[in-house]
Amino acid sequence: MSSEFYRIKRLPPYVFAEVNAMKAKARAAGEDIIDFGMGNPDLMPPQHVMDKVTETMKDPKAHRYSVSKGIYGLRKAMAAYYERRFNVTLDPENEVIATLGSKEGLANLAQAITAPGDVILVPNPSYPIHHFGFIIAGATIRHLPTTKDHDFMQMLSQAVKHSVPKPLALVINYPSNPTAEVVDLDFYKEVVAFCKKHEIFILSDLAYAEIYFNDVPPPSILQIEGARDIAVEFTSMSKTYSMAGWRMGFAVGNRDLIAALTRMKSYVDYGAFTPIQVAATAALNGPQDCIEEYRQTYKNRRDVLVEGMKGSGWEIPSPDATMFAWVPLPEDWKEVGSMEFSKALLSHAKVAVAPGVGFGEYGDGFVRIALVENEQRIRQAVRNMKQFMQRSDEYLLQAKETM
Repeated sequence: MSSEFYRIKRLPPYVFAEVNAMKAKARAAGEDIIDFGMGNPDLMPPQHVMDKVTETMKDPKAHRYSVSKGIYGLRKAMAAYYERRFNVTLDPENEVIATLGSKEGLANLAQAITAPGDVILVPNPSYPIHHFGFIIAGATIRHLPTTKDHDFMQMLSQAVKHSVPKPLALVINYPSNPTAEVVDLDFYKEVVAFCKKHEIFILSDLAYAEIYFNDVPPPSILQIEGARDIAVEFTSMSKTYSMAGWRMGFAVGNRDLIAALTRMKSYVDYGAFTPIQVAATAALNGPQDCIEEYRQTYKNRRDVLVEGMKGSGWEIPSPDATMFAWVPLPEDWKEVGSMEFSKALLSHAKVAVAPGVGFGEYGDGFVRIALVENEQRIRQAVRNMKQFMQRSDEYLLQAKETM
């Protein structure tokens, strides 16, 4: 009996698995690993949100099946967030759905709207679910390089021109994971006009809307007139309220896409645990000062990392948004790639980072550093990485010998 299952065959071995295995082995041996690999927030959710979970759990009714699309109060709270943050009015009944994190929402929407062979346009590098969610659904992926050497609109136009059949949807993600790139409303206006002309859906991932370090907050694509005709946007409470493990996200926008996702989810889940939904409602409706506190924490960590590595031989660009730094490999290491560099950094500096190749082939010249350790640990990592760079030639030679 064959175990070569159709969808599993389309999924390559997880790129991060090798580094994760090395990290686990080192920790089992008692080594102190400073872990910048996963975007896993280490900050606590707001106290009033945790209190609300505890309170709601005492209600016996709270432990029954919940509502797949999210309780109405939660959807109403998300609509209110869009109203005050983006000046966008949403119908909580038909234009908002709660998801088990934005990752689940993207994956289930892919299942809902994709037929085998449909062409999906996905940035490269990008967060893995952006392309693998559609690969699992049987789609054909056409990658759009998003490095500084490529003009996005030019790549988009070229992809549409040379795709058969015509692309069904375009995935975009700003502020970007992993690159931390941000865009403005003029960019969205151009993308919306292009996709409306070519009848292409837009799936926007706005998970990092509140983690930004400049004066201008990242916009929503739904602020563009007519965007709702073709666009749906995913958001998450994981980073905004440091609630990653709670698995609470949303999709909002185009009614047809929301209806498709709602129907798909009605078959596969009963929604998040009701106390979590109630607490998420409290987070959205309650005091918002925690967001600024988290934002300032990430900014301080960013500055410690960037300033600390100056003059080390490995400069770290300062990101304008997200909880990540997207860092070009030291020049001499580019020939061996991000995986070998990440393994060497883990072995010799005891610092774990995410190899850029895990986000697509155009990410191979980079690593992603997640700002999920406190400032003291970041300073320790800086000292370790500086020592690593002092012996970089020696470690590079070792890496080449093992390839």
